[in-house]
Amino acid sequence: MYRTQTYGIEVTVEPFYLEEQSRPDDSRYVWGYRINITNRSSLRVQLMDRYWRITDANGQVEEVSGPGVVGEQPVLDPGESFEYSSGCPLDTSSGMMVGRYRMERSDGAEIDVDIPAFSLDLPGVARTIN
Repeated sequence: MYRTQTYGIEVTVEPFYLEEQSRPDDSRYVWGYRINITNRSSLRVQLMDRYWRITDANGQVEEVSGPGVVGEQPVLDPGESFEYSSGCPLDTSSGMMVGRYRMERSDGAEIDVDIPAFSLDLPGVARTIN
């Protein structure tokens, strides 16, 4: 599990390989990831946008951004959490992801909340630094 905290917003990520959706013979590898966002600050926050930087084992980079996550822009009061799952296909058998959420606080401030870098590795294979 990967974890970081920014401005009192804790983000944890648990990646997992989706063997049933992957086709290694066709260079298609698919991972899922579960993200939990917990508001440990004293202010209400709303997740407005997301940004991802996805790097495969060949160093190819894809950047993805857009409103909310999984079609939602959740509002979190202090102490509340939001969890969602999503996925990522790659052409290589390993890679990594890192990103950030843009959130609006109840005091009107916009903040960038880090999503920790996490590795996408096949089960049972030694992890490599991409």
